[in-house]
Parts: sequence; C-alpha cells; structure tokens
Amino acid sequence: MTTTGHAPEHRRSGRRPTQADVARIAGVSQTTVSMVLTGTGTAQRRVGEDARERVLRAIEVTGYAANPFAQRLAGGRTSIVGVYTYESVFPHDSSDFYHPFLEGVENEAQRSGVDLLMFTSMSATRGQQLVGGGGVGRLRLADGCVLLGRHSYPEDLAELLRQDFPFAFVGRREAPGGKVPYAGAAYDVATQQVVENLLTLGHRRIVLVNEFTGHESIEDRARGYRRAMTRAGLQPVTFDEPDLTSGELLDALRSAGVSAVVVTSDLAAPLRRAAVARGLAVPGDLSIARLGDPERPDPDDDVDWTGFLIPRQEMGAEALRIVIRQLTPTPDPPEELQIKIPCVVVPGVTAARHQPSAARPVPNGKVR
Repeated sequence: MTTTGHAPEHRRSGRRPTQADVARIAGVSQTTVSMVLTGTGTAQRRVGEDARERVLRAIEVTGYAANPFAQRLAGGRTSIVGVYTYESVFPHDSSDFYHPFLEGVENEAQRSGVDLLMFTSMSATRGQQLVGGGGVGRLRLADGCVLLGRHSYPEDLAELLRQDFPFAFVGRREAPGGKVPYAGAAYDVATQQVVENLLTLGHRRIVLVNEFTGHESIEDRARGYRRAMTRAGLQPVTFDEPDLTSGELLDALRSAGVSAVVVTSDLAAPLRRAAVARGLAVPGDLSIARLGDPERPDPDDDVDWTGFLIPRQEMGAEALRIVIRQLTPTPDPPEELQIKIPCVVVPGVTAARHQPSAARPVPNGKVR
C-alpha cells in the first residue's frame, strides 16, 4: 500500500513559514529555534547538536531557509550588512551632513558585492538606545552593521562587543569592555596642522572655541590644538559652549589681543556673524579657522572657510570594509579595526597674516 505525503500546513494555506512551524516540525520549543537562529557560542552549545540538526531539517521542509536568519544558521552568510543611525531622521537627503557617509557605504557595498539593510524604523527616535529595546537582536538580521550618528550610547557598543557582533562606527567611539571598531577622521592631526598654519602666518594668541564637550571628536580636536600650541611654547586657551549673542566673547578676545580662533564646525558661521556685528573684519581683525564641515549647514553661509574638510565618503566606505573584515575566517585583531582617515586641510579666505600689535593679557578662558 502506498501513502501520499501531505504538505506542511503553512504550504497548504500559502502563508509564509514561521518559527512556530519550524519548532512544531522539529519537536522543540520556539525558544530553542530562536536560540539556534540568533545565538552564538554558549547558546549554540546549550541547544545541542541533535536539536540543531532537527531544526535544520525542519527549516528545509518548511522553506524557512529563505529567511536571512536561516541562511546564517546553515553556516553561511546573508551577504547583508545593516546600517543604523542614531539621528532622528534617516539621512536620505543629499543636503544632510550624514548623507556622504551613506554614499561611501553604498559605493563600497556595490564594489564588495554585499547588500545593505537600512534600519529606518529603529532610527525614528533621536538617540534611541539599542540595549533594552530589542534593537541589538534586530541588528542580527544582517551579518554585521555600520552605525553612525552623534548621539550614540557606550552601553550599546559594549553589548555589541560582548556579543562579538561584527560592526563598525563611523567616527571614533569608546566603550567599556573592549576596542570599538571604527572608521574615524584624524581630527587631532588636522587641527594641529591648521594651528601650525596660523602660527606660520604670525599668529601667537590663538584660542579654541568648542560648541560642546564630552564627545570623542571634540576631544580629538582639542588634543591637536593643545599639541600645536604646546610645541610652539604657547599657552592653550579653550572656550566651551560660549554665548555668542551678547558679544562679550568677542570683546574679551580683542581686549586680550587674540588674533585667531579655531572653532568647531557648527559654531564657525555664528562666530563670524558675531564678529562682523561687533565691527570686526574677518580676517583683517580676526582670523577664523573652521575645524570640519558643519552638521547643520547654514544656507546663507557661502564663505570659503580656512580649516579642514571631513573625509565623509571615505569614512563610510572604510566602516563597511571594517565590518567585512570581521566576517572573514581569520578576522583582524581589534587594534587593526580602528582606522583614522586624514582630513583635507584647505587654505580658504578666513585667515590672513597677523599684523603684530602691543602685547595684551591672555583672555579668561580655560587654560589647558
């Protein structure tokens, strides 16, 4: 007597197979299926080889292997790399500061033959933390992930390191528990070069004005500024988050004989406007150097700035390469997954040779 096999229920109904279908056919719990799909190391060993094989067979029967998770389960890769941003709006628009980073990621993805998965729904809330909201597990839809954005969380990066998940951040980041893979800009070297160029123009009283503090990119710029000033035998002076509306900062700088200011990107245009409003000529009375491209470009600012440009496309491309290198059978050691890319120093027109005047006291900023 012959028997006729019956197709699984999900195939008869035409619906897409689920983890529950896999669990029912394999004779295991859905939790076990999830652990096999998403777990690594200890989790895989806890499941056991027999259960794992039954899950594999059930996936083959159900057709669940079309799911990226199942491709990972089968011992291969999905050839998909995720992109997650901590910004409030996913940077699709070409005018967005972060868009060139994405262009670099996309171009490198095409060159490397991998697909990109944009985690747009998880990026919908500014500063949304991955840990605690299921975000870290969701990233595992892809083989690895490129992360970007100013408002990141060290806890997220520490958890990704703990789980040994392949990722790279666009920009230098630090986190407890290990070395964060990143493709950053060499802000310290570029800032040092900008200050040294001002010194060559005869400036000696050069101050640093920061938009905010406590961020790796700001710390890198400050380190380069201090290094250049110290090597020249000069006193570094920093103003953090100054009030530009009152004009008091400009008055203090001029009364102290400051002839040049290096300023973090988004404060450059407001500082120049404040100087002009105070009757100062830029660069005649005050030279200003901008340390990088602004995150919030001023549509009325068409100035050819002295300073440096951030290699945004190159950073995006390198971040993807760092992720891909972690997917090889012999991934690079952590220290080789931290790359700094040179910035482009530009002469611009907002800095000029200093005309010496009588010595004046150093302004009352933070001496560092």
